[in-house]
Amino acid sequence: MQNKTQSRDVFYVSDGTAITCETLGHVVLGQFSFECNERTFPFVETEDKLNELLKEIHHSYQSKGIMPLVFYSIVVPTIRDALTQAPINGYDVIGPFVESVSSDTGVKPKPKLQRSRSVGRDSKNYFDRIAAIEYTLAHDDGVTLKGFEEADIILLGVSRSGKTPTSLYMAMQFGLRVVNYPFIAEDMASMRLLPEFEIHRHKLFGLTIDAERLNKIRENRLSGSDYASAEQCSIELKTVEALFRREAIPYINTTALSVEEISTRILEKVGLKRRLF
Repeated sequence: MQNKTQSRDVFYVSDGTAITCETLGHVVLGQFSFECNERTFPFVETEDKLNELLKEIHHSYQSKGIMPLVFYSIVVPTIRDALTQAPINGYDVIGPFVESVSSDTGVKPKPKLQRSRSVGRDSKNYFDRIAAIEYTLAHDDGVTLKGFEEADIILLGVSRSGKTPTSLYMAMQFGLRVVNYPFIAEDMASMRLLPEFEIHRHKLFGLTIDAERLNKIRENRLSGSDYASAEQCSIELKTVEALFRREAIPYINTTALSVEEISTRILEKVGLKRRLF
């Protein structure tokens, strides 16, 4: 009898980037307690790529004795058919939706490889996103206090509270220009908003985190330092959160949130629209 808690091999397969498969797969598998050994196979659109994938699938099945879970999005019929005939538990992440939309609208789909449409018909969106990423990288971690008039949002918080990954995610996914600025130990004695932030107050948003979690993150980075000490983490967080409350800066606690959840909650609270690509 199969052990229900046994780890499972999980493959995300696509003739595109496989990001959609990964995203949906993570949401679905998050509902189950078994451990997942995940691998991603993007751009499976040739016989060579298909054979490489099938080899890995058969190895997984033979070595574990159970079929791997495969979340897939494949347009080319011959590749899709070969995959579904392999020893897998397969989940087509777009097929059912395509069929439903076709049935509801009476319009037949025209399958095409899942390439980004940004370069070409939507080239402006593509270059807007690249500009947003470049802007966000240039304004990461307080590198410069110039050009804030171009920012969509300015993230404030102590070091290691999640500002950089959130900034980059918002730039890459939504094309937003994000500034992030860290309050450091030297700021604690006279915590105040810099003049550069005062004139862009409506763009400010704070990130905070539980002291215990911050202590663990910093210990992994600089073990045994004053910077990573539990006392320093607690002092910095209390001081910065007091600033947020005093200056009426909206903020959220990132401790139990993924970067996707942090970004979505920020957009919801400040009313920024997603710029999807």
